[in-house]
Amino acid sequence: MRPFIAALLTVLFFGCSGGVVYKDAPALEFAQFDYGFTSHSRAVRGINVSYMDEGSGPQTLVLVHGLASNGGFWRYNIAELSRHYRVIAVDLPGYGKSDKGVYPYTMSFYADVVSGLLTQLGVGKVTYIGHSMGGQIGIHFSFRHPEQLERLILAAPAGLEPFSRGDGDWLKSVMTIDFVKKTPEDRIRANLALNFYNYSEKYEWMVEERTRMAKGAEFEDFCYAVVRSVHGMLDEPTTKKLSQITVPTHLIFGENDGLIPNPILHGGSAKDVAKIGTDAIPSVTLNFIPSAGHMLQIEQPEAFNAIIKEIVK
Repeated sequence: MRPFIAALLTVLFFGCSGGVVYKDAPALEFAQFDYGFTSHSRAVRGINVSYMDEGSGPQTLVLVHGLASNGGFWRYNIAELSRHYRVIAVDLPGYGKSDKGVYPYTMSFYADVVSGLLTQLGVGKVTYIGHSMGGQIGIHFSFRHPEQLERLILAAPAGLEPFSRGDGDWLKSVMTIDFVKKTPEDRIRANLALNFYNYSEKYEWMVEERTRMAKGAEFEDFCYAVVRSVHGMLDEPTTKKLSQITVPTHLIFGENDGLIPNPILHGGSAKDVAKIGTDAIPSVTLNFIPSAGHMLQIEQPEAFNAIIKEIVK
């Protein structure tokens, strides 16, 4: 049973502990993460929310990361996109340099935090770009804060694929803080590779980050956020609400996404999930990026950036 659970959790998050290459490396505190861009912070709902704010222009793009990641996962996109637009890349509460604590970690909670940050920054309508879990948050954002939204771009999003109550109950039963904490470095690397069509050593910064932050003071709080975020996705499903999206919506998938749909519980291909979206969302376009897995914005940044610029233009 143990290998099966490990395989399942692979499709949910990257592990975060121990190591082979980085086992003797010093701890990496979340505040020390180097995204390549300056981080700022604002208090939203009593939570210090970290974000990057680059570029300028008539349109603002808000980039929202997925489960167990952070704003640094947009590092291959920010520089190019900020040449044309104002780009705000957020660390969600519980992740990256933002505060970690006993927060709701629901999708609506995250949507309200992003909304509050934009209000504090005096930003008008935005193009919301969400990856994976960030996509499901974006769907809730479109329901709760449509007045702040110009368009919705969902990259390999959660929230389209349906999960039965039994699926959800089982996922919750195996997703524990202790399980997250004990993922060793070799499993981190193997899990990470499944997010790519062609994994290479240039993505080792993710393995190092995951391994070294396990020694940090806030690591257990991060693991709590990961576990509760999974509960949040399952407890606030959006599959049956897609027809309620009222803004222009754009779906982007990697042709070789191995994590959507869930390969253990459901099987099939990303095209099956994309069809759910195109059938239900009133105003929608669809793009597939060749030779790209789940981390399409990292694996094929030039193609991803080009699609974003074309959509926004």
